[in-house]
Amino acid sequence: MKVAVAGGTGLTGRHVVQALKDAGHEPVVLARSTGVDLVTGAGLEAALAGVDATIDVSNVTTLKRAEAVGFFERAGRHLLDAAARAGVRHHVALSIVGIDRVHTGYYQGKLRQEEIIRAGSVPWTVLRATQFHEFAEQILERMPGPVALVPRLTVQPVAVREVAEALVELVGGEPQKAAPELAGPRVESLSDMARRLVRAGVVRRRAVVPLWLPGPMAHGGLLPTGPGPRGTQTFEQWLAGRRG
Repeated sequence: MKVAVAGGTGLTGRHVVQALKDAGHEPVVLARSTGVDLVTGAGLEAALAGVDATIDVSNVTTLKRAEAVGFFERAGRHLLDAAARAGVRHHVALSIVGIDRVHTGYYQGKLRQEEIIRAGSVPWTVLRATQFHEFAEQILERMPGPVALVPRLTVQPVAVREVAEALVELVGGEPQKAAPELAGPRVESLSDMARRLVRAGVVRRRAVVPLWLPGPMAHGGLLPTGPGPRGTQTFEQWLAGRRG
């Protein structure tokens, strides 16, 4: 198949593009570097010509509700409208486990993305996955000071490569709307993950202080609530690769 990947140059997108190639598909990268702007819709019509399916792993780096909702609203509508005009047969999107329970600004954007997909005319599948192994490192990178306040959260991190492979497997099948949630093999403490990153020398050495957060996020709100596929790579295995 010819499969367009929205956000194909990002962390997840690069893995999706490689997984598509490994599976014998022809990926088409939708990104500004390839002449496509999801926010304005520029370049989408030409890029989707002859495309059989789309995978949306586009993203915006923000914690603000207005920015997140605005991005996913505009990008989602432009992509799905163009996909419908191009006759795309299957649209697959990556979402996040727990976004309907944990109401952060960014998650409100992801919820809006899902709403647009459900209301569209293109047959669809949404895969909700847990946080990637990179999650703790991304949090530490945003904290420049000598002390890192890391939320006291329980997560079940999954390898981004395994998420990409799951998305590619889904896009080759029939649309199923909400797919079973994908999570990693083990439940982990986010603050402990951060400490292990510091000890391993992956990030700058500093004190990691757990920060308690109120609400469902602190009480397993980011964990899957039912059965579903589970990844095989543990955080410790991923970390060993970073050490090397």
